[in-house]
Amino acid sequence: VQLQASGGGLVQTGGSLRVSCTASGDTFRGYTVGWFRQSLGRDREFVAAVRWSGGHTSYEDSVKGRFTISRDNGKNTVYLQMNSLKPEDTAVYYCAAGRGVILSNMHNSRAYTVWGQGTLVTVSS
Repeated sequence: VQLQASGGGLVQTGGSLRVSCTASGDTFRGYTVGWFRQSLGRDREFVAAVRWSGGHTSYEDSVKGRFTISRDNGKNTVYLQMNSLKPEDTAVYYCAAGRGVILSNMHNSRAYTVWGQGTLVTVSS
């Protein structure tokens, strides 16, 4: 499977943005799909993930209540809806997919074997 991330852009503090991750070459069936982000000078960090079968989700604490991850079976796409954005959410957002990811490991970037190219989200203050 190959991943294509899109939808990044510039938004003001408090605004909303939705980024998308679309699969090609295979479907997301059997995968867990995650979003990670990396800002300048910082390590890549977990944001959210969804298990394609069953729909179990996981979120990093700082985005709970503001971000929502969802999937569209027909479009083979995972979305990350981001509301109430803050300047500290500014980062390159990467989507990733992995098979056999156990629930307790959804936050671990090493559990994911396929990565998209990233899309930049900038939140202005």
